[in-house]
This record gives sequence, C-alpha cells and structure tokens, in this order.
Amino acid sequence: MEQFNKDTYKKETLLQEFFHSCLGKVIIVAAIAILLFIIAVLTVPSGEKMRAETIDNIHQCLQENDSLMNDDIDETFNNIVRTLSKADTTLTNPETLKAFYAYNTLTIDKHASYSAAILHNTRHPQGVCVGVGVFGVVISTVEYEDLVLELGPAHGDYLQRLVPPPAIDEDFGENPHLKPYHYRGNPDD
Repeated sequence: MEQFNKDTYKKETLLQEFFHSCLGKVIIVAAIAILLFIIAVLTVPSGEKMRAETIDNIHQCLQENDSLMNDDIDETFNNIVRTLSKADTTLTNPETLKAFYAYNTLTIDKHASYSAAILHNTRHPQGVCVGVGVFGVVISTVEYEDLVLELGPAHGDYLQRLVPPPAIDEDFGENPHLKPYHYRGNPDD
C-alpha cells in the first residue's frame, strides 16, 4: 500500500477555491458583464455623431448601389466597409440625394447602452434600423432596398380588373328555339 504524500496534495488557497468554484465563475462573469455595461453607458455616441455617421453611410450606400442590385452577403460586406471608412460626398448623385431627403426621415433613438438610427419612409412606416451606436462606434446596417428614392402608383383604380377579360371575336350563331320538356309519365308521348 502506498503512503499518502502531503507535499503532492497541497491545500488550495481561498482565492484558488473561489476561482475553481461554480459560484466564483458566475460572479466573475457577472462582474465582467457589469463592467462592459458601464463602459457602454459611458461611451454611447451622441445624437449628432449618430446622425453624421449614418448620413455618411447612406452616402456610401447610394454611391455603391447606383442601379445595382446586391444580395445580403454584399450588403453585409459593404456595411462592414462603411463602418470603417468615410464617404466622398462629392460623388453622390445630387438628384438621388434630393430624392432621399424628400421621401425618407431619419430619427435617432437613444437608449441606456446604445443608440439606434431609425429610417422612416412609405416602405417602412414603423421604421427600420440603419445604424447602431455602441462603445463609441456607429455600426452601419443600411441596405439599399430600405431606401425610398422614387414614388409611383402602388395600384391602379380600385374598380379596375386585375386580369382583363379575354377578347372574344368568334360568332357562335343564334340561340336555337328550345321548347321546355315536361315529363308526364310516358317518355314516348
């Protein structure tokens, strides 16, 4: 039988026991989350910065999507690039920018730990998020399909038929004169 060696099995200190316990790990994660929340509250971008950065991102979106349809992967990649760069506003088409300001409204919603840029238009009357500001950075989430740049009729007249009736130009002749048949019990009569 082997003997118990006290040098190999040392008792853990109170701090080591705290780090290795489940409650200690929960308290550490909670402390990190509270610290991140406090930093987020202190670094929320101002309304002016949110508006300026979002308008800059919309300029870039209008420049990149001039008569070009992108899919979701392209929009996500473009939003990453827009977040990290600045637009050259001289390259934006003035008529397109004028249409953007005519048909879209940008509002900034401030929350405790972040800000949100909300775009309202006829396509999204409840609003769609086009930018999130957190930790002092404005992250672009604008997509070209969220912008309304022209208005047109959504439908025709209310009484207009959706499918017009087919044009019939065939003549089927006259209707034959039919006598009503009354059954009186004997079909041969």
